[in-house]
Parts: sequence; C-alpha cells; structure tokens
Amino acid sequence: IPLCKPCDTIMEKRHWEATACCDCLAHTCRRKKELKARTVWLGCPEKCEEKYPRNAIKNQKYNIFTFVPGVLYQQFKFFLNLYFLVVACSQFVPSLKIGYLYTYWAPLGFVLAVTMVREAVDEVRRYQRDKEMNSQLYSKLTNQRIPADMIFLRTTEKNGACFIRTDQLDGETDWKLKVAVSCTQRLPALGDLFSISAYVYAQKPQLDIHSFEGNFTREDTDPQIHESLSIENTLWASTVVASGTVIGVVIYTGKETRSVLNTSYAKNKVGLLDLELNRLTKALFLAQVVLSIVMVALQGFVGPWFRNLFRFVVLFSYIIPISLRVNLDMGKSAYGWMIMKDENIPGTVVRTSTIPEELGRLVYLLTDKTGTLTQNEMIFKRLHLGTVSYGTDTMDEIQSHIVHSGATPSRKSQAAAPKVRKSVSSRIHEAVKAIALCHNVTPVYESRAGVNGETESAEADQDFSDDNRTYQASSPDEVALVRWTESVGLTLVNRDLTSLQLKTPSGQILTFYILQIFPFTSESKRMGIIVREESTGDITFYMKGADVAMASIVQYNDWLEEECGNMAREGLRTLVVAKKSLSEEQYQDFENRYNQAKLSIHDRALKVAAVVESLEREMELLCLTGVEDQLQADVRPTLELLRNAGIKIWMLTGDKLETATCIAKSSHLVSRNQDIHVFRPVSNRGEAHLELNAFRRKHDCALVISGDSLEVCLRYYEHEFVELACQCPAVVCCRCSPTQKAQIVRLLQQHTANRTCAIGDGGNDVSMIQAADCGIGIEGKAVFSSIFYFASVPLYQGFLMVGYATIYTMFPVFSLVLDQDVKPEMALLYPELYKDLTKGRSLSFKTFLIWVLVSVYQGGILMYGALVLFESEFVHVVAISFTALILTELLMVALTIRTWHWLMVVAEFFSLGCYVASLAFLNEYFDLSFITTRAFLWKVCAITLVSCLPLYIIKYLKRKFSPPSYSKLSS
Repeated sequence: IPLCKPCDTIMEKRHWEATACCDCLAHTCRRKKELKARTVWLGCPEKCEEKYPRNAIKNQKYNIFTFVPGVLYQQFKFFLNLYFLVVACSQFVPSLKIGYLYTYWAPLGFVLAVTMVREAVDEVRRYQRDKEMNSQLYSKLTNQRIPADMIFLRTTEKNGACFIRTDQLDGETDWKLKVAVSCTQRLPALGDLFSISAYVYAQKPQLDIHSFEGNFTREDTDPQIHESLSIENTLWASTVVASGTVIGVVIYTGKETRSVLNTSYAKNKVGLLDLELNRLTKALFLAQVVLSIVMVALQGFVGPWFRNLFRFVVLFSYIIPISLRVNLDMGKSAYGWMIMKDENIPGTVVRTSTIPEELGRLVYLLTDKTGTLTQNEMIFKRLHLGTVSYGTDTMDEIQSHIVHSGATPSRKSQAAAPKVRKSVSSRIHEAVKAIALCHNVTPVYESRAGVNGETESAEADQDFSDDNRTYQASSPDEVALVRWTESVGLTLVNRDLTSLQLKTPSGQILTFYILQIFPFTSESKRMGIIVREESTGDITFYMKGADVAMASIVQYNDWLEEECGNMAREGLRTLVVAKKSLSEEQYQDFENRYNQAKLSIHDRALKVAAVVESLEREMELLCLTGVEDQLQADVRPTLELLRNAGIKIWMLTGDKLETATCIAKSSHLVSRNQDIHVFRPVSNRGEAHLELNAFRRKHDCALVISGDSLEVCLRYYEHEFVELACQCPAVVCCRCSPTQKAQIVRLLQQHTANRTCAIGDGGNDVSMIQAADCGIGIEGKAVFSSIFYFASVPLYQGFLMVGYATIYTMFPVFSLVLDQDVKPEMALLYPELYKDLTKGRSLSFKTFLIWVLVSVYQGGILMYGALVLFESEFVHVVAISFTALILTELLMVALTIRTWHWLMVVAEFFSLGCYVASLAFLNEYFDLSFITTRAFLWKVCAITLVSCLPLYIIKYLKRKFSPPSYSKLSS
C-alpha cells in the first residue's frame, strides 16, 4: 500500500513519516493550499504531476522552532503572567529599580521553567504516539486499519466484495459492503496490476464521507475500458477491513483524507480556573493602581510624579503573589499524577496536564455511543412466541425442542389442517428456522495460503468445522441472531448467491434455494427472502422488521404491541419475524409481475415496491426477538451518578435513530418514566418551525433528533433550538457527522457559558473532543476541588521575598492538593455534592473579597503590631513582623485544611524548620541577639495570636451554625 503520495502505487511497504504540527498562530498565517482533483496511475509514479501531503499523523502543537515562542505566547497572553513580565523588565530601568533583580526574575523564571518542562513532556509523548502510528508497515490489508483513502482494486473474496467496519469514521455499527473495481478483480494474477496501463481519476478531496465520484480507465485494451467509481468502490482511512484481504491504490493522503478533513484543528485549552484567576488578577491590579494614585496624591503630585506612580505600582506588585502561579501549575501536575496513579482507573493517561481541574466544573457531558457506552457486541436476549417467552436462562428449553423435533415437519400435513393449534415444539422450530434463513449473513471459514501468496477461499472445506467458522454481515444484529440459532442447534454452514444450507443437531444438512431477496432499507424498515426447500419443494416467504413496519403486515394478534413496548423499555432492539407459504402458481405469478416491474422505465422503484407489498399481506406471525447491544461495564450506575451530580448528558452518534433510542433506554440515559420526543425529519424553515412548536409543548421529555434535522434547525432557529434542548433531561443526536458533533459542543459553550466535556473512543470523536473544554477517554471517575489562597505581603526585600514565595511557604500551600472535603467513597455515594463545584463559589468575587478583607486585617495587625512593639531599632520591625508573617501563613494553611494528611504535617514543620535554620544566615535582615530573647518570642506570639485567633473563632462559629453540606454527611 502506498503511504507517501497518491502517485506511488500498491504493495509498497513504507514508513509513515512523523512531522511536527505548526502552532496555531503559524497555522492561521499560512496560506491554505487549494484542493484539486487528481489522476493516479497504477505502477507509474513518474507520471505524478503534483505534490501531495505526506501520509503522517500529526498531533503535536509545536515543532522545534515554534516551541519556545509558542509556549511563551500561550503564557503571556494571560494578564497574570504578562503583568509579572512587565514588572520584572521594569527593574532594568535604573529610575524604577526597587530591590534586587533576582527577587523578580527568579520566581518568574521558575514559573516559566515548570511550564516549559510540562509542555515539553506533553509534546514528547504526542511525538512518540505519532511515531508509533506512523511507523506501521502495510503490505496487504486484512483485518487492519486502512491508513489512507483508497480505491478498492482487488480482494481474495470470490464475489469481488468485502465488508469494512466504519465505526471509527462515522460511528455506525453496521458493516459496509465494498466492491472491487471489476477490471482489476478479473485479472488472473496479482502481479498483473503492475503490467497494465491504467489510471484512476478522483474528484478533489471533500468533507462528505458518504459520496465519491471518479473513473477507472485501462488504456492498453481495444477498446479502452472505462468504469465509473462511486462510494462503494472506496476504502476510507480509519475504517477496518472485516473480511478477506484487500489491495487498493491510494488517492488521498494525510490532511486530504476524509477522516482528517472532518477533524477540527486542535486548540490550546484553557481551564476555567485560569480564566477566573485572570479576572481576579485584573481586579487586584486595579486596586493596586488606585492605591498607587492615592500615595502619589498624598505627596501632592510634586516632581516626577508619573515616575513615582510607576515606582509605587512596582512596590505594591507583591499584592499579586507570583507564588500563586507556581503553586497552581505544580498543583495541576500533581492532580494529573494522582489521576494516572489512581488504582480505581488503572491505565489512565493524562495527556494534557494543564486542565485536570476542569473535571470538577463540568455541566455538559457529550458522549459517543459505539465503543463508548456500548461494546458493539450484540447478544440475543429474548424470544417471544405470544403465549410463551424465553430469556437467557431458559434457552436450554429451546435447544431441547430443536433436538427432539428432528427433521423439519412436513408442511403438507400442516397445510391440510390449518385450524389445528400447533404444538409449542412446532412453533419454536418454525421460529428458529425462520431466524436462521431470513438474513444476509455469510459463514466464512479459515483461509488457507495459496499460490503466489494469495489466499484461496475455503469453499473446499465441507466439514463445516464449528471452530473454524465466523459470520459476516452488514449488521451485527443479524450476526447475533444467526449465532443464537447455532447455539440452539440450527447452524448456518454455507451460503452463496443462490442457496444456503443449515445443519440440524443430528448432523443432517438442509438445503434451501434462494429465489428472491428484498434487502433492508431505512424507509421500509424490513427485509425479506423467498426460499425453496430442496427436500420438499415448498416455497416460503420469510420477513423480519421493525414492529412499526410489521404490525400492519402480520395477522391480527393481541400481544405484539404490548411485548414490543416491554422489550423496548428494557433497551432491547426488537424484530418481528413472520412467514407466508406460497404455492408454485402464486410464486410464478409474483415473479412475472416482479420482473416486469424491474424493467419499467418510469417509477420503477414505486412499481417494484407495490409488487412486493402484494405479498406482504396476512403473514403468519412467528415470533418477536430481542437483541441487546452489550453495554460497557458499569455504564448504567455511572450515568445515574453523573445525572445525580447535576451533569447533563448528551449522546452524539453516527448510528441509526432506532439504535440510538434503544441504547438511550438500555443505558438509562433516559429513565423509565421519561417520555421521548422523536423530532420528525424536517427539510425547510416551515417544517422546522412547526416541529419546534410541537416540541415546546412537551415537558420533561428526552429529545431524539437526526443530524439532518438538527442542521436545518440550527440554520433558521439556532437560539430557540438550543434553549429548548438545554431544558431536556437528556438529548440524543443520531446520524451526526464528526463536524456536527464539534458544532454541538461549540453551541453549548456559546449559548450556556458552561463547561463541556466530550468522551469518545474513535476517530469520528476527535473533533468533538478537541472542541470541548475537557476531552477524556472511556473510563474514569474523579472528583476535584480547587483551592484559592491569598495573602498580602508588605515591604520585605531581597532573599526574604524570594524565600517567602518559595521554601518558606510553598510546601504547605502545595500540600493543599491532598486536601479532601469528603472521602471519595462519600462523593460517589452522594454525587449531588458535585453541583456545588459547578457553581464556582470557591473563586467567586464574594469569596475573593472576603479573602482580601482577611489579608488587609492580617497585614495591618502584622505591621502595626510590630511598630507598636518595637524597641530601639527599625530592624526589629522586620524581624518581628516577618516571623509573625511566616507563622500566620502556616496557621492559615492549617485553618484551610479540611482533611489532614501526614504529608501536610510534614510540609508545615519542614517549612518552619527551613525558616528557623535560615535565621542563622540572614544577618543582613535580622539581629540574631534580639531574635533569641524572650521579648522577641512573646511579641511574635502575640501578633500571630491576634491575627489568627479571630479567624479560627469565626470558622468554628460558621461550621456550628451554618455548616456546609459535605460536613453534614461527614458527621
């Protein structure tokens, strides 16, 4: 398979090359290359006229040149960091210099170093993941991910077709049948692909994954061979070959593939905590400027007052503590490390360590269905015959009936006495046989290596070994039904275009000739087959389909509607199975009319449908089946937990409406007592208006809407639709393209201003995950809380300031990441506690102002207490107040803690020990003979007591008379 450029052709093993992705700024500045149609020659790379993108996955944000400027830009676009940079740069101006350079540049440099190291680690991890994917080798594709967009040239399957799985591209669970180009499929040997002169013309790359136009031309024949190419001849990247081995020619690579075109550009995500801190920093800066103006005004605006104003701004710069930035970045890294080390979610990897706290602020969770909520494994759960129902625990009874029924009962004896009530055994046998015959499933046996490396079909294997057999079909539902009939004793062992064979428990082979097949369509919602049994010559028309389509077709009954409702409430996907016996004359008459309708030039589809419908009358109802799409482990309790936590869950899937609705019920995304409003298909403004009015009249019901209808509503009534949808307890969007998923995420962000989280497992979920504020994998539960700590700092110089921001206070404040308001078990038991986090009260302006008042109070006590108590020298003010400040800081951290951890105690005493030990080396700031006296000790203790004791009393009274909700649970 060619992996570099479209003009390189088949069977060529290449390494995918990993190249770095430019930063967002460079991306927007770069001129977008125009997409063009192309001609791809088989085996003739020299005829390539254009340069095309390399076929490499690129998930990196930066390259070696853009890393440093890119990271600096992302840091200094925030006011907090830009402010520190401006203040630090001002110290290079002699007239503005206050104190030592290192007191400003050391903390800022530390913050930038931590940030760059963290970003570098994330980038290296992305590079390694990209390199692993881009280093895969390909020769022939068999049960592998397709690496680029290709035209399907050849397969080992004799019918020239194969199935592919597209769930990673469009989210649909049904397998898709793809057809090889007939000209290349007919070639005698694989090597002939290099000897012919042929080319593929492909239209320019487009977003639409469901359409394609192109041509295949072979020039070395007379006349030339021309074949039109459509979507059924394509193999898009990120799909998986599910049957046989395929060979193709690449037409689109890299960023021109359908999957990448439907993926949005990765943005740099910023946490809500950073945005809130940015706003609070601006408020502090405003207060700082006002304070500086007051100080200049008190001087009477004399002399160079403007320069003095700037000096006061720099002097008061420690009102905005840079230690906050240090602790915040380190706290995020610690949270990311805790997530990865959590024993309850082993294998979790934090790929972006800048937003782990976002998990504590989510309001909307948008989830994929296939592979995320479900395992995409269908299991047969229920068989209902009207008077008796069989579940998973009673399937052995069905098996017993099949074993004892032996050969198929003679239909002639049944026809002779139609009024006689059939035995349960006979009804079970007919139902199981109908399920085993009415489908499009093909049994496949393990291939054997043939000549020239090609694999030969195992048609010669007539032993029908059970261990060797697998089933292929476009729908996993059908495979589940056929596997179930095998488990109860009636096994599909062979199938071709004209016949199929069943094996009974006794080993007898029953052969049925396929006379007609009526495939399933989304409009008819049913499929049928007419077969002739070889042993008896009896002709039977079998049909299965959705209950809404089959209810008017089958004979009158009083149980079908009720049982369909019961199964639907259990989240089972139901199919109604029916049959109709045909005489030879009836079938011949039908066949003549059917063939004549197929030859009609005008209204062919309508005439064919009318002929088929003439058979679909008064059919005998055989059974009702229930199939469950196996859910991922613990999906139901997890969704219930999230819903109780106040998180609104939307399911965005590319699958069919019926399938999505079933999963919404079975996963309890929609509760049993909730109604579901299915938004009818709309195509214009008028229809959308009427349907929105109908939806507005519903209350407390879940919404199910298709991607096409959603697009129409958003085009004309975006605000009204989003407002109504946000009031729903749950929303299901089906038939969604990857770009639509991302659009829905952005709509919620714009209209609600709430934090969104996207969760998915496939390539079709990448755009949604990138657009959301937080993107996560399939499993994981975590509760995060954010702590904001503020302290005002007075006039200390040099090492005292650096020490205060680092070793003296950093460890206790950083240890707050270990704090818990409640234990994890309690948080999972009472998920309603999560709602308090989403309100953001921990960083509201009210909370912020309270901390400002506390800081003003403590700052005043520390300074004026020291001024009142100092004796003879000013240096004693520094000694007393700074020591009291350190003790106050440590005590305030202790006041903030809700659940003590032994590391918190270590951090408190370690910081205090570091300060006491450093006193011996700080002769420049402290009088060592004074700080060892009793007077120093009692004055420090008195100031500290006055600054902290009232706050402890207030906290005690508040917890006693107005305790928070979590403390009630803890007690």
